[in-house]
Formats: sequence, C-alpha cells, structure tokens
Amino acid sequence: MSKVLVTGSDGFIGSHLVEELVKKGYEVRAFVYYNSFNNWGWLDTLPKDIMDHVEVFAGDVRDPNGVRESMKGVDAVFHLAALIAIPFSYHSPDAYVDTNIKGTLNVLQAARDLGTRVLVTSTSEVYGTAQYVPIDEKHPYQGQSPYSATKIGADRLAESFYRSFDLPVTIVRPFNTFGPRQSARAVIPTIITQLLVGKEEIKLGSLTPTRDFNYVKDTAHGFIAMYESDKTIGQEINIATQKEISIGQLAEELIRQINPNAKIICDEDRLRPEKSEVNRLLGSNQKILQLTDWKPQYTFEQGLAETIAFLRENLDKYKVDIYNI
Repeated sequence: MSKVLVTGSDGFIGSHLVEELVKKGYEVRAFVYYNSFNNWGWLDTLPKDIMDHVEVFAGDVRDPNGVRESMKGVDAVFHLAALIAIPFSYHSPDAYVDTNIKGTLNVLQAARDLGTRVLVTSTSEVYGTAQYVPIDEKHPYQGQSPYSATKIGADRLAESFYRSFDLPVTIVRPFNTFGPRQSARAVIPTIITQLLVGKEEIKLGSLTPTRDFNYVKDTAHGFIAMYESDKTIGQEINIATQKEISIGQLAEELIRQINPNAKIICDEDRLRPEKSEVNRLLGSNQKILQLTDWKPQYTFEQGLAETIAFLRENLDKYKVDIYNI
C-alpha cells in the first residue's frame, strides 16, 4: 500500500480520513498544527490500534520548509489543512489568504519537486448560491465570503500546477460534511448541543438556506476512492448526496428527536451579510459515481443518529453558551 500524508489530520474530516486510511492498510503520516501543548487535536481521541500505525508530524502549512519536510517519502498528500469558518473570515481575511492560498501553494511546490500526487480539498462554498441545480463541476464560481474566495484561489492554483507542470492533482469538493468531531461553529453540532443541554430557545441564523449534507465517513471514503482511481487526475469532483434540506427543516427534525418543547430563535449575530449568504446548495454526484467506485454508505438519518450519540458523550468538549465562530 502507498504511504500518504494527511494535512489537517488533527481536524474533523482529517481525523476521520486518517482513521479510514489506516483501516484500509495505508501507511499514514499525519500533519498536525504545531502548538506548545503538543496537542494533536482529534487524533488524541483515536484508538491506540489506529494511532500505532500513524506517524505524526507537527508543523504549519504556512511554512514551506516544514511542508516540504513532511512530504518527503510519501506517494500522495491529502491536503485538508485550512481555515474554514465563514464568520471568522469576515474579520480575519489575511489569515485565510496565508493559510488557504499560500499553504496550498507550499504543498503544490513541494509536490512538484518531490513527484507527489496531490488531492486538494475544495468546498461547495466556491459555487456560491446555486445558479442551477443540481450543481455540477461546470457551475460558475462565486466568492461570497473571504473564505470561499481563498478556496477558489487555492483550487485554481492546483489546476494551474496540473496544466503547467503536469502535476497529478485532483480537486476534491465535498458539500456540507457533518458527523462526530465536528466543531460547534457548524450548524448541526450547534443545534444538537443546545438541545442536549436543555435549552428551550435554540439560537440560529437564517433558516431558509438549503444544504446538501454528507456524513463524514462517506466524505472520507470519497477522498480515498478518488485517490484509488487514475481517472480522477486533473479533475475537480463533487462529493454530494444530491439531496437538500433547509436549515429550518433540519432544526425542526432535531428538535423533534431531542426536545420537542424547544423553539427556534433567530439570532442576528449569526446572520451572514445579505449578499454573502449562500441560499441554496444541492450538488450533483454524477461525476464521482462515474469516475470512482464511491457511493454513500450512510443515510442522513443514520448520520444524525451517530452525531447525536457522539455529542451526547462529548458535551464537555463544546462551549454551548457562546456563539462559536
């Protein structure tokens, strides 16, 4: 099996990807964000029989020297490290440029020199509000937040290295991923954690936008399926269920399951600026189905049940009384 590097391995999707790669027999090097506490994020919670097969490398994707060192001796890099919170990007856009664009450039430059295959993580946010549905990979891009703009920039850099230098690049574009270990800045954990602590008023932003939700293990399997298919080189590919649900409908379903007495309150602090809100996301999954053997293994209902169970057991890790951005 190949030896692979996962950047952003200490995060939500990255930790699940590390786990699934190990289960499939890959040698995994996990790039975590260096900190003086030697905290490896969600990797610290993985079972010993998984972590015994993981080599941890602490660094910062903004540092080209550390990135290059981490990529020596690997066949491929799954590049997930990024700043992702949209509200935080409104007041700290420089950090998003440095991490998402320059960090991706560091990975691409090292990969070009070392001969490494690269899978760059994109986001459905690059499309902005749907101009048509389902959104396929030919849909126009629209930077409706500094976050999405930097991801568009990173994607186009990745494309340029494929076209200019024949670097084997795949752009992996998950729609909205959810599941265990997701941070409280995302809508599903926000709703569930408020309900689990007994809040009667559930604070949310806009209720009308729709999203196409992937369960995190299906997203991780999508990354692996793209790596295992030569047909995906030079392509950008959605991971989507091709189903949508509004935030309001989602909240009502979670309220029904956990605390039917709760009510939804619109919190103005959680509203995006009007022209920044992405009102509709519904992705096409035809391309990933054609080019790989991937298919969703979890229903939305199964994913929600797994997520609720995880959050119930890990409420102490979440700051429920504040707006997490």
